[in-house]
Amino acid sequence: MAFSLRQLQYFVAVAENGSVSSAAHTLSISQSTVTEALRELELDLGFKLLERHARGADLTLKGHHFLRHARKILGDVADARRAFAGSEAAALDGRLSVGVTPLVAGYIYSDLIARFRRAFPRIAVEAVEDAADYLEHLLVGGELDVAVMVLPSGRRSEALQTEAVEVSPYRAWMPLGHPALTQERVSLRDLSAEPHVLLTIDEIAEASEGVWRRLGIRPPVAFRTRSVEAVRSLVATGAGVAVLPDLTYRPWSLEGDKIEARALIDEVPAVEVATAWRRGSPLSAAAAGFVSIAATRHASRGR
Repeated sequence: MAFSLRQLQYFVAVAENGSVSSAAHTLSISQSTVTEALRELELDLGFKLLERHARGADLTLKGHHFLRHARKILGDVADARRAFAGSEAAALDGRLSVGVTPLVAGYIYSDLIARFRRAFPRIAVEAVEDAADYLEHLLVGGELDVAVMVLPSGRRSEALQTEAVEVSPYRAWMPLGHPALTQERVSLRDLSAEPHVLLTIDEIAEASEGVWRRLGIRPPVAFRTRSVEAVRSLVATGAGVAVLPDLTYRPWSLEGDKIEARALIDEVPAVEVATAWRRGSPLSAAAAGFVSIAATRHASRGR
């Protein structure tokens, strides 16, 4: 029996919510319905997608890889529905200049631009990656039509109009078997003697260091890097712990080692991703389409 879209939707919901009960609550259906759909999906695929435990469910290595395909299938279906609902979009042509900050480039842009190209196949897209401040400069100067950026924490530019795309809370990353994993939530005070791996893009490192100052702690820094994959590999092999936004979390390093994540007790402002364009400047049809697709992307992933 071939798997169904509904089974994929339930699987994605469990993966994103971390447990069958939370997914069932989000979907407004019974836990037994979700459990049975997952059982049939695993039987059809011939491998386990999830490891169940007292706190919920974790993706297996194969489940992690299959999640990417499941999201793509659901995204393609959503895009097809939009395409049939609005055939005029496919007839638009022209160019669109887009800016992205590094975190967006690594974890959001590829999916977003794939959706945009399916909806607007005749629009030529040019993109540039840079820091938020420089992208603002390009937007104000008219060199970019729109940007997708991590908004600087606590600062909003009067020169830009923004629309939310995603809000991602921070969690602590630790290697498998770390003593703090016995807790549902951890404090950075409890990890203050541990070496930390800091991600130096989109003010991620600054978020951790700001909490350290507020708590009066100074953990040792094992490594500073612009690569999320480097952070993942270092944490997985026990070189240190890290505090990163949830949108970057994947439970396996490139080497196949496991990373666990726990919610934080300490208050760390969540990462806000938004589309941005010059305030007072009318959006072209292509740019308006891009903003609309960006705004609906996260919702369609969770369906």
